Amino acid sequence: MATDTVKSQAEPDYVVIDSGKTSLRDLYTKEDWMAVWMGFFLLIVGLLIYLPNPPEKAAEIPTYNTIMKEEAAKAPFKTIEWHNASSAKRGVRATNQDFAKTIQNFLSAPSDWDTNPLDALIRTEETAKAMGAPFKEAADKAKAAAEAAIAKAKTAQAAAAAAGFKDTTLNTAAEKDIKAWQEAKDKASKAEGKVKVKAYNRIPYLIGLCIMLAVFFGIGKAIMGASFGKFVVGFPAVFFLAILAYMAETQALMKYWGFGFPLWAIVFGLLISNTVGTPKWIMPAVCTEYYIKTGLVLLGAEILFNKILAIGKPGIFVAWICTPITLVLTYWFGQKIVKMPSKTLNITISADMSVCGVSAAIATAAACKAKKEELTLAIGLSMVFTAICMVAQPAFAKLVGMPEILAGAWMGSTIDSTGAVAAAGAFLGQKALYVAATIKMIQNVLIGVVAFCVAVYWCARVECKPGATVSWWEIWYRFPKFVVGFIVASIVFSIIDQSVGKDMSTVMIDHGVLRGFTRIAREWFFALAFTCIGLETNFKEFGPYFKGGKPITLYVFGQTFQLAFTLLIGYIMFYIVFPEITAAI
Repeated sequence: MATDTVKSQAEPDYVVIDSGKTSLRDLYTKEDWMAVWMGFFLLIVGLLIYLPNPPEKAAEIPTYNTIMKEEAAKAPFKTIEWHNASSAKRGVRATNQDFAKTIQNFLSAPSDWDTNPLDALIRTEETAKAMGAPFKEAADKAKAAAEAAIAKAKTAQAAAAAAGFKDTTLNTAAEKDIKAWQEAKDKASKAEGKVKVKAYNRIPYLIGLCIMLAVFFGIGKAIMGASFGKFVVGFPAVFFLAILAYMAETQALMKYWGFGFPLWAIVFGLLISNTVGTPKWIMPAVCTEYYIKTGLVLLGAEILFNKILAIGKPGIFVAWICTPITLVLTYWFGQKIVKMPSKTLNITISADMSVCGVSAAIATAAACKAKKEELTLAIGLSMVFTAICMVAQPAFAKLVGMPEILAGAWMGSTIDSTGAVAAAGAFLGQKALYVAATIKMIQNVLIGVVAFCVAVYWCARVECKPGATVSWWEIWYRFPKFVVGFIVASIVFSIIDQSVGKDMSTVMIDHGVLRGFTRIAREWFFALAFTCIGLETNFKEFGPYFKGGKPITLYVFGQTFQLAFTLLIGYIMFYIVFPEITAAI
């Protein structure tokens, strides 16, 4: 967020600047731009690591495609040969190479554990063998069952082939037996995985990762004018809490119920900030937006242009219908029903809640010349409700069995913070994350539009100052620049995706640069960010803001309406108007 939009407390009148200034210095002194450069740096590093080093079997992909095409033309069902070729093709991944495994080991989070937390960090060879031994007999039986299943499938397919694949009964029997073989093969693979338990020691890697991230983000802070030394001193504490959050997530019971690291990161941070208080020496490393924005630039690379187009129509409807309607209705409710004493507070809260949280609040506050206290209140409400919604919405979606795509659309349009949207989407899965992040990106476009419209309305109707206006340059000044990085990353990787072809993109980009490097890094950045949310949130500070209850009443009304309205519009758009788009996601 553009923190420089707020003047010093010594100025008694309007404390939010309504005339933005920009310069080339912004490119290296502003947090938004620094997040863009740091995200781009990591993406370039990922490309340089993976693209020049394709796996040897990548050259065999055309052969696998030929086999699958020939088999599909030969039989009215997927033959054994088709499945073998498909399986071999899926096994060609850049992440399966030795150098890629080294990178993943370095970036890996704590592992699964049950009763002993140390198991998340260290597992000896002896322990690994002991853990796998009880499953050996079951694995042998599953392997034998898979061998029997393939033998039966071969016999059935041979009978169907002898009849020229024209006998419906034989074709059906072969297809049934091949399906049974696939299921048996999958069970055998899972059973074998339980036997082959791997030993590990994540502590050295985590220490190395802590040092690397401290230096990486510390350099960025130093370039922006902050103290490198103070940041580096405080960062290990934030990183340690992020590790604890991951360890809580990987505990067997917590993993079963889906309580992921974002929840635990906030909880652990809140426990400190609301008990002993966050120590001052940690605060230089408490940089919520810094971590989130850098992670979101990385996320942009995962949102390929063809996928954006695939959900563009319903996504635009959800974001651009629900958002302005919610904003206008909430503002009207505040003026006519709640009778908010301050119009500027009303519109700032309404924009904060309906658009995208802090960035929208700052832009709107600048446009209507809101007071600092009003802006602070809006941001405080946003932080509280963001934390609640980030946990409650995916939990509710999971409880009622809401489709992942609908849940993503719902959360993408209703959760205020862009980073929280991504984290909430991650609770449910990659489809939910993808849809939620894409819709939030579409919604973010409205920040500048809303700020401009509010400024015009305030000048023409509220303040009635003739000739007052807000330029397009001002809109650009208010626009969160990390969204530009998000979009550019999406465009660049979309071009790469198209240029290398679908198959090689899957091998080198999806299962290489992204899954083998940037996605893992992004999740760490999110863990750091949500740890910081907890560390900088003290419930005692919110007490004076809720005096009279009108601001929270306004926020609750707007959020409730938005949750219900967006869910309805999302269902209509994704499952009634554009069901073919939903099916293709």
